[in-house]
Amino acid sequence: MLKCIIVDDELHAIELLSMHIAKAGFLELVGSATDPVLGLDMVSEKAADVVFLDVQMPDMSGIEFMQLLHGKCRVVLVTAYKDYAIQGFDNNIVDYLLKPVTLPRFLQSARKLLPHDKVPAPIENDYILVSAETKGKLLRINIEDIVYMEGQKQYVSFYTRQGKQCLSLISLKELETRMPAGKFMRVHKSFMLAIQYISMIQYNMVYMEDSNKGIPIGASYKDAFMARVKDKIIT
Repeated sequence: MLKCIIVDDELHAIELLSMHIAKAGFLELVGSATDPVLGLDMVSEKAADVVFLDVQMPDMSGIEFMQLLHGKCRVVLVTAYKDYAIQGFDNNIVDYLLKPVTLPRFLQSARKLLPHDKVPAPIENDYILVSAETKGKLLRINIEDIVYMEGQKQYVSFYTRQGKQCLSLISLKELETRMPAGKFMRVHKSFMLAIQYISMIQYNMVYMEDSNKGIPIGASYKDAFMARVKDKIIT
């Protein structure tokens, strides 16, 4: 596990990143601070491996914060402004995230923190092979056919456009890091769906094409989900 802290003067930004970190699987949040001075002390006290750092803060900017770190830990800049990217990479940041940070984009960034030999290979956009109920049997599922996936304890059910259902011994957390991020999104602790097959959003439910089942939007996933679909909304 990589120990990380968040330094941001906005509490809602800390809350969103905290939820993302909890879903990454290999990150452990050991502290957060709205005061950059306290954040600097926390890096040493907690022996942090990485800090998710805002840029524009009172008393000290994120750029100044990095310069005072002297390489004690790795840095991911998280900001609402595009203007500091060059300065950030000049200070050897791992990545530059623009707010609001969606979960797929966060996971993409988090993978850069892992040693290369520990990064699971991303699945391409063609098909996957999953373990079926019969021992030793692998079942092919075309990526384009997957409408949504439902986690059921240590299993995941795949629901396809053909109305087929396949139960596989795998976790949603693993699928979240390996499925094509541009196509799929986690919306609930038990559900991940294909963005292209959304037919309706009503209150805290998502309805999918080729399925009558409503998928709940979890409270901790709602902000990231709405940020993901906001460009599609016409009012």
